[in-house]
Amino acid sequence: MKIEIVSGSPRSASVTKRVALHLKNWMRQNTSHDVDIIDMKDWSVPPVQSVWTTVDKAPHELQSLAKRIFDADAFILVTPEYNGSYSPAMKNLLDHFPKQLHKPFGIVTASPGAMGGMRASQQLLLLVPALFGIASPNMLITPAVDKKFSPDGDLLDESFQNAVHTFITEFLWLSEKLVTEKVTA
Repeated sequence: MKIEIVSGSPRSASVTKRVALHLKNWMRQNTSHDVDIIDMKDWSVPPVQSVWTTVDKAPHELQSLAKRIFDADAFILVTPEYNGSYSPAMKNLLDHFPKQLHKPFGIVTASPGAMGGMRASQQLLLLVPALFGIASPNMLITPAVDKKFSPDGDLLDESFQNAVHTFITEFLWLSEKLVTEKVTA
């Protein structure tokens, strides 16, 4: 299964990316899934003017990104909280593509603050069905992200391991069921 983790912060010193790195590294070491990160700081996606219905319809410089979106079987959206919601850069990216019919989505929010992006998670719960995706009910809300993960994605706070494990386990269960069903249908 091809899983794309969208690291939603366009900031070069994003602490949110730490969680994305941890999830990617853990899944690469412990599963056979093909997992990678689409880091919003690496892509200059223009404001949405039209939906890219195929890779060829995307601007030439963004066709490799479009291929990754079209080829993904599942997504994990990792976002900081911006004024009570998710990253505008990530929303702009997702708006450029057709609906993600029946694709599984994991929701992860992160913040140096005590709430961990909780309000952003609630907004993502509205976004995923609008994309025709299916959200895993187990979200990973990450307060004090700068104290829980190193810049390389290593878990610094072992007490958070259970939350990470539950999120990954439930996301993979949903994703594997949906993708297997899609292949056999």
